[in-house]
Amino acid sequence: MSSGVETSLTVLRILGMTKTADKIIVALDVRSSNEALALVDQLRDQISFFKIGLQLYTAEGPEIVRAVLATGAKVWLDLKLYDIPNTVARAVESASHLGVHMLTIHLSGGGEMIRAAAGARANQLVILGVTVLTSATEQTLREIGIADKVADQVLRLARLGTQAGIDGLVASPHEIKTLRSEFGDKIKIAVQGIRPSWAEPGDQKRFMTPRHAIEAGADYIGIGRPITAHQNPRRAVQRILEELSARS
Repeated sequence: MSSGVETSLTVLRILGMTKTADKIIVALDVRSSNEALALVDQLRDQISFFKIGLQLYTAEGPEIVRAVLATGAKVWLDLKLYDIPNTVARAVESASHLGVHMLTIHLSGGGEMIRAAAGARANQLVILGVTVLTSATEQTLREIGIADKVADQVLRLARLGTQAGIDGLVASPHEIKTLRSEFGDKIKIAVQGIRPSWAEPGDQKRFMTPRHAIEAGADYIGIGRPITAHQNPRRAVQRILEELSARS
């Protein structure tokens, strides 16, 4: 094989991995801004999207969002808003002004709350609706008075959310195919509960490998501890990218 062809194949492989990397969102589930920004610094040339959830946001507030955005990265603010419609709408406005790219709300808040959130977004903010937490089981649903199976509850909430104007859904990887079949490409699907084949499942009950989630139709896959708790986060990301780029 000529060096020119080898170079072209290498470029195509890098471009393919870059495109795949854009689907990965690293969850900054750490205790401080120092830890979070150190991870962003380590991974910024591999990953362009980071998730800030309740732990980090409660510890550091909106300043950590601004700090991550200042690196040129995108931010998914995963606060899972669930309150009266007016309060949620004002929170969505604040997130829009912060400049985050995605924000989560709980679809269990009902149609009025969802419509208030959708109507308050600005600056191309993407509203993602959370259906059923990936740590939840049917026993969990029974405890809060829901008799349906998890899959049925996910679909019910997804329909409610899309009718009320959300842009995408957060669900377990095991619901991807059902949601894609129901809504086609009209919505984005972001999944959590992602665990590489070499990682421990932790407290996730409904999880899947990155490769299987992408093949099932996920637009984004959120990965936390398999990367952030790894002794070498860059190597963990590289292993995931290699696994994804090798899929047939």
